[in-house]
Amino acid sequence: MTHKPAASADKDVSGSGSQKPPGQAAAIAAELISGTADPGLDHYLRGLLDPKDSANQLASRVLEEVANQKPEMLAPHIERLVSALGSDRPRVAQCGAHALPILARVAPAKVAKHLATLQAAFGSASEIARDGLVRTFVSLCLASVTYQKRLIEVFEHALRDADPKSLVRWVELILPALKGEPYAQARSIAEARLNEPELPRPMAQRVAELLGVKLRAIPSDKK
Repeated sequence: MTHKPAASADKDVSGSGSQKPPGQAAAIAAELISGTADPGLDHYLRGLLDPKDSANQLASRVLEEVANQKPEMLAPHIERLVSALGSDRPRVAQCGAHALPILARVAPAKVAKHLATLQAAFGSASEIARDGLVRTFVSLCLASVTYQKRLIEVFEHALRDADPKSLVRWVELILPALKGEPYAQARSIAEARLNEPELPRPMAQRVAELLGVKLRAIPSDKK
């Protein structure tokens, strides 16, 4: 079978940012959005580089909440968020991973200006950053089919090297965002991974369901 998986083309790829942001960060974000905050947005953008964890973590939470509520405010500052994605501080990297996929939906051309940098970063990126990059690239493909051919190589890399948990997540995100030959290329890698003995059966079953294929039965002597 070669039909596409039944999944929504407008799937949320914003990631796993805080569902209920801390009150302080939410309050600050609301003031930033209303224009009444002092200090302003740039203070929190600079805060991503603050050596104090309390400062960079608050800045990360505030910027995530701004991205949730009014992402266009962050569009002029995409370069800083790209840098944040590569941070060795997990909370700061998570901020970049949360905000960039959202911005890729609302300001795809501005994010695409950094596409070469983002693609080059994938190979050595942290787990947090890789997931953010995949979701950012998916957002770009959903915004315009013109990005598919430019991004298929990194999608293939992602699916080929993904750990089992990430494989399920990324198959669910990547395949519905692609069409034509890029879709076929990505799908072939996902199907090939179903035969890996180290892929846990429940995860293999989920990937098979996403692909619309039947998982091969386990021989009775290997159960």
